Order: sequence, then C-alpha cells, then structure tokens
Amino acid sequence: MKVPFGTITITQRSKDLIGKALDSGRVSSGKYVREFEEKFAEHVNAKEAVAVSSGTDADVLALAVLYDFGAKRGDEVIIPALSFVATGNAVLHAGFKPVFVDIDKDTLNIDVNLIEKAVTKKTRAIMPAHLMGKPAKMDIIKRIAKKRNLYVIEDAAEAHGAVYKGKKVGEWGDMAAYSLYLAHIITTVEGGIVTTNKEKFADILRSLRCHGRACKCNICIVNTASDYCKKRFKYGKDIRFIFERVGYSSKMNELEAAVGLGSLEMYDKIIEKRRYNLLTMISRLKKFDKYLATIQEDKDEKVGPHAFPIIVKERAPFSRDRFVDYLDKNGIDTRDLFSSMPTQCPGFAYLGHKLGDFPNAEFIGNNGLHIGVHQDLGDEHIDYIMNMVEKFITATTK
Repeated sequence: MKVPFGTITITQRSKDLIGKALDSGRVSSGKYVREFEEKFAEHVNAKEAVAVSSGTDADVLALAVLYDFGAKRGDEVIIPALSFVATGNAVLHAGFKPVFVDIDKDTLNIDVNLIEKAVTKKTRAIMPAHLMGKPAKMDIIKRIAKKRNLYVIEDAAEAHGAVYKGKKVGEWGDMAAYSLYLAHIITTVEGGIVTTNKEKFADILRSLRCHGRACKCNICIVNTASDYCKKRFKYGKDIRFIFERVGYSSKMNELEAAVGLGSLEMYDKIIEKRRYNLLTMISRLKKFDKYLATIQEDKDEKVGPHAFPIIVKERAPFSRDRFVDYLDKNGIDTRDLFSSMPTQCPGFAYLGHKLGDFPNAEFIGNNGLHIGVHQDLGDEHIDYIMNMVEKFITATTK
C-alpha cells in the first residue's frame, strides 16, 4: 500500500473559474483574489485578509509592517527554535534579527516560560508558530506582549482549523500569517495570506506586496474591472509609481485564488476527515508509548489537523532515521519534524549559536518525524500504518 504525505482537492468550481480567468486574459491579481480574501477573512473571524504568493511571504510582509510603527532594521523578533525553516528565514528577509527560544517537547511549541528572558530593548515582536496545528499558549504570550509593549504575529502556516480557549488561532495576534501550500487544509497550490483586524495594517500589507507603492485600496478598480481610477493622479503623479516604503513582489494570481475559493467550499468536509484521521492516529499510537510519543489535544483546544507528528523516545532501541527508512520502504511517506534552526540548520550558523543551546528543539530535530492525515486517507491506511509500526517495533525489540 502507498500512503502519500499530502494531497490536493481541486473542485469543479475552481476549474470553471480557472477557465474563465484564462479566457478573459486577466490572470494577475484581480477579482478572484479579492473574493478569496473576503471569504478567508470571514472564515477566520478577521476584518481584513491580504493574499500573497507564499506562506513565507505572509510572515515576511507581516513583520515588515512594523517599520511603519517605529521598528528599525536589526531589531529583534522572538521565535521558537523549532519550526519549518521559513519562520527563521522570514525574520531575516524582513530585515530583523531572530531571537530563538527553546520549545516545550510535549507541545512542540515555544516554551512560554523562557520568552521574557529573551526580551531586550530591541525586541519588537513575538512570532509563535503553531507547529503541526497544535496551538501555542496564546493567552500567556499576549500577556507578555502587552506587558512589554510588543506586537504578536502568529505563524499559523500549519494551523488551519486550530482553536485555543474558544478563539480561533489567528484571532489572538495583531496579525496572523497562513500558508496555502498544496498539502494544507486550505490551499491555493502555492500562496499565503495575512489576516488582521487593523485596517491600517492591511493597507500597508497591500502596499508591501506590490513593491511598496502607494496603491493600497482594498479593491483595486484597475485590477478587478479595468475601470478608471479617480485616485491615480491625486498627488500630481501616477500613484502606481509612488513608492512609500521598501516593498516586495508577492501578489497572488487569479488562478491560485480560483483554487482557493473551491478549497474554502470544501473546508468543512476536509477538516472533518482530517481531524478524524489525526485523532484516530493519536489514540492508536498510545499502544507504542514505550518508544513513541506524539502531541495530545487538550480540553481547551482543537488541534488543526495538519499532519501526525511522531517522536522517537530516548529509550527506544532504534533511531528516527532507521524507523523512517522502514516506513519509506513500506510505502509510507514521511517528513522530518524540522530542526533546531539556530543549531541544526547551517544557514543560521553565522548567528553564533552552538549545539546544546536549545536541547528540546535539537532533540525533536534528531528524533521527530511526521506523516500525512489528509482527506484521501481512510481507515485502511491508518490500519496499514499502525500495522507497519507494530511490525517494526516487534522486529527491533526482540
């Protein structure tokens, strides 16, 4: 049996919209992107949503907004040491310095007890990542941020459908950045989106995604309807060539938005299936808890069913890589559970951290993996996965 890590559901409506966009010749950011933004914002209880070209760009642009509010290049942003490398890359691409904080091994998220020790006079924001859809402790993070006058930007790349203490992930921070990559619950194939309740932030995000230009209306009449723009020469010069800030080229296109509109329509069915798969796998892995661990869903939260993490425990008589090799040979696709960015990713070596500085993140980097829980998996796949796990453990612990 083959158990692929990810899948994508492209609806008939998406295909119809793609055809209409291609026939019209208007495939850059336009009316479908705006429709997707409006529906995504409604979906996550946000007032504004700004679509961009990737989840990484969503992080980058959300951080870059802070320059309009006093931040300086080289200022610091606190992030977890363990995350997909895009989290750390985004901080650097936005012109800030990442300040890493170790994680809690049980939740895989930033250890909130260590955050205040990392705050300095140059700290401008905290960017927690809800890893594997497990919500970070946002009430505590918000309390620290308020005390220290810091912004909170949620890296919600993997957290579609996650809920913490009655609020959706993304509702807690000043902004939230989502990935819409093809293996995610809501997808535009590639793409990302930033949500916020602050109109000013959304205006700046729209400027940033298009080179920092002064055009930042929530609906661009030129892009959506090819109509006359009364604001174009408001300042005596074509507003499209007035650049107010250092920006990026990060727009979403109409074809991606068409896929996203169909994905939103399928959301309820997809998340129901994925949550069933995730919670079933969590329950069935308990049989092997002598050697393997995973996240748990606490009573005050809902884990967004992004994927199923597995951690090989210290006392296990086998390595993560040996386990992964066995699963791969038996058709079960896996991914490592990322790395300690500051000490296990060579690109960050110049920051001067050394192995041992982030022991929990490093442990997960050496011993963690994750497998898919997507909507095309059924009970037969879960049975097969657990049977293969049992066969492996039986063979290696005789």
